[in-house]
Amino acid sequence: MDTQPLGQTSLHVTPIGFGAFKIGRNEGIKYPAAYALPDDAAVSQLLNGILDLGVNLIDTAPAYGRSEQRIGQAIGHRRDEYVLSTKVGETFEDGRSTYDFSAAAVTSSVERSLKHLRTDVLDVLLIHSRGDDVQIMQQTDVVPVIQRLKAEGKVRAIGLSGKTVAGARAAMDWADVISLEYHAQNASHRGVIDEAHAAGVGVIVKKGLASGHLSADDAIRFVLATEGVTSLLVGSLSLAHMRQNAAVAAEVRGCRG
Repeated sequence: MDTQPLGQTSLHVTPIGFGAFKIGRNEGIKYPAAYALPDDAAVSQLLNGILDLGVNLIDTAPAYGRSEQRIGQAIGHRRDEYVLSTKVGETFEDGRSTYDFSAAAVTSSVERSLKHLRTDVLDVLLIHSRGDDVQIMQQTDVVPVIQRLKAEGKVRAIGLSGKTVAGARAAMDWADVISLEYHAQNASHRGVIDEAHAAGVGVIVKKGLASGHLSADDAIRFVLATEGVTSLLVGSLSLAHMRQNAAVAAEVRGCRG
């Protein structure tokens, strides 16, 4: 599958990425149907199959339950084949999320992620916002800490996985990448995508299928036909579905030339 630059970073990603929520967590979900967590063998088959399809962006987070550990276990040996994105700020334990954007918490979170993911460097590190994007960036330690981690070589690119238009705009002052929700039922970030594209900031779309409430085929076409979108994250426990999604993505980006 063809790749394109992620903003002005040295990273190149495929138009479809894998959102690894479902391999690690099935509590507190927004999907329309419940699901059982796959066993280790099924996770390994899925993740290796996704890489074999040519999909090269894998997105996870400490808030995704056992997702980071399972990625490290299943495809850590293929680390040079994919762009790895994780987050700081939110953890999920005992059925609930907690948030900590302090310097100590962010630093220790990254160290745990490196260990779980069996890697020496994170390609993309995003702030996992709880919704008050601007306050988090302006009133906590998180931005200078992840900038330091990038300078130290533990992270290649940094940014925000936010929820508000104001937050995305504020992040463009320092971010290499922004991750935002965008689909036919919520196009509030459309202008931000244009601004990020003009500024050379990579755009990764999350929840592009509205957490499973939209047709995958239609949603992928809508998102990837938008100039300025670098990649769309899709989460699935079905390799067959990921194969179909990748084919649609390749067709859309092929049509765009």
